Amino acid sequence: MIGIKRDLTEKLIGYLDVPEVLLLVGARQTGKTTILRQLEAIIKEKGQTCFFLTLEDPDYLQLLNQSPKNLLQIFPFPSKKRVFVLMDEIQYLKRPTNFLKYFYDQYQGQIKIIASGSSAFWLDRKFRDSLVGRKRIFTLYPLSFREFLRFRGKTSLSQKDFSQLSLSEQETLNIYFHEYLVFGGYPRVVLAPAEEKEAVLTDIAYSYIKKDVFEARIRDEETFYRLFRLLASQVGQLVNLSELASTLGVSKTMIENYLLLMQKSFHLALIRPFSRNLRKELTKMPKVYFFDLGLRNFLVRNLNPFPLRPDQGILLENAVFRQLLENYSLEVIRFWRTTNQQEVDFVVNESQAFEVKLNPQRVRLRPYQYFQKKYPQIKLQLIGWETEAKQVGPLPVKNLWEIY
Repeated sequence: MIGIKRDLTEKLIGYLDVPEVLLLVGARQTGKTTILRQLEAIIKEKGQTCFFLTLEDPDYLQLLNQSPKNLLQIFPFPSKKRVFVLMDEIQYLKRPTNFLKYFYDQYQGQIKIIASGSSAFWLDRKFRDSLVGRKRIFTLYPLSFREFLRFRGKTSLSQKDFSQLSLSEQETLNIYFHEYLVFGGYPRVVLAPAEEKEAVLTDIAYSYIKKDVFEARIRDEETFYRLFRLLASQVGQLVNLSELASTLGVSKTMIENYLLLMQKSFHLALIRPFSRNLRKELTKMPKVYFFDLGLRNFLVRNLNPFPLRPDQGILLENAVFRQLLENYSLEVIRFWRTTNQQEVDFVVNESQAFEVKLNPQRVRLRPYQYFQKKYPQIKLQLIGWETEAKQVGPLPVKNLWEIY
């Protein structure tokens, strides 16, 4: 088996027999190619035929751009036998929609395609309604904290119920969580020696993000990175497009385009406000969070240890967002804020709400009473860090790692 198995690898195994094309998307360097290789090994272990190709290879790309049928010339497809074709970086095809539609319609049940792409940008520009009902899309993010523990050789600890840990296990968990909050979950960074982690992050930030910028034909690369760094310093805050445009001296349209690229390249997310059309809940601006804290910390030029950081609360809030993505789609993760600046950090699926505090014991409860009165059906919890409190007033308290 190639590499340490990701949670998404296990999930995809359960979809090998469905007829739809499987599309694996996510940021560069998150491990999509490794997952395809893991699936290749698993499929071959079952005695089934499997072929792998990358469309970063110009020869393959030229052939398949000429005609989808050329795939049948690249590999020796056996007759009357199901074949898996694993395609890396499919976004490089000129017409990926036509390619996938052709094989789904003409060879369903015989040729099963599993493809990866480094950006979802092509899902908007090149994928059309013709693939409705023909594809299933899976997003690969940087490592979750449990995956991080596995990559750091702590598989046994990663499998435990984090709400039932011994004191020594909690101490161990804290050490690794500190590292995760600072350096994030890009697999190469996690596996790198401590003295090399910053260099690997630098490579990811400049070499691979630069590919996203180049492929999106961004002309003003300097402004793009300035915006990136500005957003990294505003994690958990409202994103005001007009203010960003004024600060950077560019048009609001340019900010919108750059933000779209950052989202479609899976570097950051803008979450929307939760509202039931109440007059006092008029905030329309989104809040920004990063999919990887290591990248965020690199952009703000601060890779200091967690106990020495002035932005601990920001890191914890972003870490909660990152964990929520393991269990919920981005669309159902919201925040609540009124014109009176009453706020709850996260409202999820209109059933749970989370407020993140470094020291929950010091929380003033009055700001949350209005939310609880308006939404008694939504369970509100406080999320803290190394806290022994289990309850503050009527609100239950959990340590951050307990929601993992």
